[in-house]
Amino acid sequence: MDEHRVYKYSFASVYPHYVAKAERKGRTKAEVDEIIRWLTGYSQQQLDDQIAAKTDLRGFFDDAPAMNAARDQIRGVICGIRVEEIAEPLMREIRYLDKLIDELAKGKAMEKILRAADPGKP
Repeated sequence: MDEHRVYKYSFASVYPHYVAKAERKGRTKAEVDEIIRWLTGYSQQQLDDQIAAKTDLRGFFDDAPAMNAARDQIRGVICGIRVEEIAEPLMREIRYLDKLIDELAKGKAMEKILRAADPGKP
């Protein structure tokens, strides 16, 4: 089976699109970075290094220090496909990030985007 071409895109080439989408809706680059760090476990320096190295998307997600266990709570439709139903693991990770940036651009609160635990629940 042929590998999807998006896997070969550099993270550095898609990152500005995430930032631009957020900024068009009044959100910030810092919020985009926070989302990426939450999802992947990268520190800010590691994230900056990945961008500078022009790592492809496969490498970006494969090298992620600690993919967030709460990412399975990300639900919904992105590009007409339910993210929770995407079978291919790498594509699911990419679409998780797309969905989180989409939520940011739609004005959702960071606590909700980052699936923060409800302090009133055990």
